[in-house]
Amino acid sequence: MDLQFLGTSSGVPTKARNVSATAVIEASGKHWYLVDCGEGTQQQLLRSSLSVRDLRGIFITHVHGDHCFGLPGLLASAGMGGRSEPLDVILPAALQDWVRLSLAASETYLPFELRLVPVEHLGQWQSEHVQISTVQLSHRVPSVGFVFTELNPEPRLDIQRLEAEGVPRGPLWGDLAKGLVVELDGKRLEPRDYLKASRPPRRVIVCGDNDSPALLAEVAKDADVLVHEATYTQPIVERSGNAFGHSTAAAVAQFAEAAGVRNLVLTHFSARYQGDPKRSPSIEDVRDEALAHYSGHLTLAQDLQRYHIDRDGCLVTVQS
Repeated sequence: MDLQFLGTSSGVPTKARNVSATAVIEASGKHWYLVDCGEGTQQQLLRSSLSVRDLRGIFITHVHGDHCFGLPGLLASAGMGGRSEPLDVILPAALQDWVRLSLAASETYLPFELRLVPVEHLGQWQSEHVQISTVQLSHRVPSVGFVFTELNPEPRLDIQRLEAEGVPRGPLWGDLAKGLVVELDGKRLEPRDYLKASRPPRRVIVCGDNDSPALLAEVAKDADVLVHEATYTQPIVERSGNAFGHSTAAAVAQFAEAAGVRNLVLTHFSARYQGDPKRSPSIEDVRDEALAHYSGHLTLAQDLQRYHIDRDGCLVTVQS
């Protein structure tokens, strides 16, 4: 699985960072999922190799505009770009009428089926290769994180079962390995019953805004990557006296250390943090604060950067 960040700023964009949008990409490298869709997300997509035709689903964490204002435009562009496959959009129920009205008022016709699914009633959602569930977070409005778990990664034939059931070697095995349904003595053999994972599934958590990282304690236990906002550093919060429903780098790092998170990715940075380390406050302040509390593999997300979970479970930067 890969991650590519299309926006890592909070509230408003900066010259270097757009507002929230994160792509979770299947191990095949083709199909992908979008978590949040801030204004300008479709423009960021043009700077990536991702295509809306390969988009499997959109998942909105909460109603704030920096996480959803790009949604109507992205849907319209997907239609004009020739998408024909149905598209599930999992989003807060409060946004459903807004999406429909935006499309209707602009007389936007979508040549694909748009399926709006209330995140409050999601339970679990899955495609052929990924299962997605939610975890409740704490913010000024209801907010969730999405937990992505691979299904049957890098499947290989279950030779022991095939031999035990008397399925003869040859073309039937080959077709099952390709994911094709076959028939033997009038019985349908489903490939999913004869393929098993060749490695443990990867799990990635992509969070919405959250001021209580401890809410992730259960789901973070066996996660490979935790993507969490770090809108502020502690000194900023202490001066203002209010974190406005967000987390500091210190709070997230302390949680990640206690939970044993292997790969922590921080994102959703306040626009006040400058990219130039010589200016104050700097994005390096966020890094330094997190490293003071966390000994795992830390990444500060950058717009358009793609990251890959390697076979050792480490998140590595994909060179463009």
